[in-house]
Amino acid sequence: MTGIHPTPVTVIGLGSMGAALAGAFVRAGHPTTVWNRTAAKAAPFVGMGAVHARSVEDAVAASPIVVACLTTFDDTRSVLEPAAAALNGRALVTLNSGSPAGARATAAWATGHGARFLAGAVKNVPSAVGAPDTLLYYSGDATVFAEFEATLRVLGGDTVHLGEEADLAALFEMAVGAMLLPALVGFFQGAAALQARGLQVHAMVRFAGKWLDMIKSLLPVYAAEIDSGDYTDAASSVNLFLAGSAHDEDLRRETNVDTDWLAPLNDLVRRAAAAGHGEHSISALTEVLRQPGRSA
Repeated sequence: MTGIHPTPVTVIGLGSMGAALAGAFVRAGHPTTVWNRTAAKAAPFVGMGAVHARSVEDAVAASPIVVACLTTFDDTRSVLEPAAAALNGRALVTLNSGSPAGARATAAWATGHGARFLAGAVKNVPSAVGAPDTLLYYSGDATVFAEFEATLRVLGGDTVHLGEEADLAALFEMAVGAMLLPALVGFFQGAAALQARGLQVHAMVRFAGKWLDMIKSLLPVYAAEIDSGDYTDAASSVNLFLAGSAHDEDLRRETNVDTDWLAPLNDLVRRAAAAGHGEHSISALTEVLRQPGRSA
């Protein structure tokens, strides 16, 4: 915000997440310019009071801060290339998926065209954008974050700047995001097993939620073990997980549910045990993960 006047914002990309971002800015009273390769996607926001830029160059030129929500860093650079000259002196904030290397390349590209750069990530679903507890984190130019923090906080009340390195948000995004698919596939395996018995999947939702709460409570413990390198206080040992892996084949035979996705995880546990971590905390798997492909 500048005084009492909301900061003008441009949103590039109106997919499900980009649309949520644009909607949040409009509802918060920010003069909002939108642009999308499929122009028809801009119509709902024009109805809300946004301006639909006819070209990406016009969109970039319309606001001091440009929020790009495209699929990847490569997509972001490709879409914005025709507007590169207009980026000079503006703040570019990317909210897309990608690797730390992609973030660094995009930061170099943006600053090479005179832009000030932040890379960010929305750690929730589109419907949660704008909620007080929705987490977004950013990395890159701290002066951009300081200047536009109030504007960015419209997208979520839990808004964090991780540091000046432009790739930190992408690194955290991949580090935290790595938990998603294994957790979901575990739930889906459980769902298939229940259905094999003629049960409703909804019956396990409350219990799965409690299980995730328990896992959440263990994360600070495991983080402390990993940071210290001391795995000797093993409430849940590698050997305990190794013994549990034997039940996967029993479940397959009984339910005809495919459990092959667990094989690499069980192999990781076996490698940790072979490396002498059997009686150590399961967090010692981190030591094996730091040496991928090596036989213990």
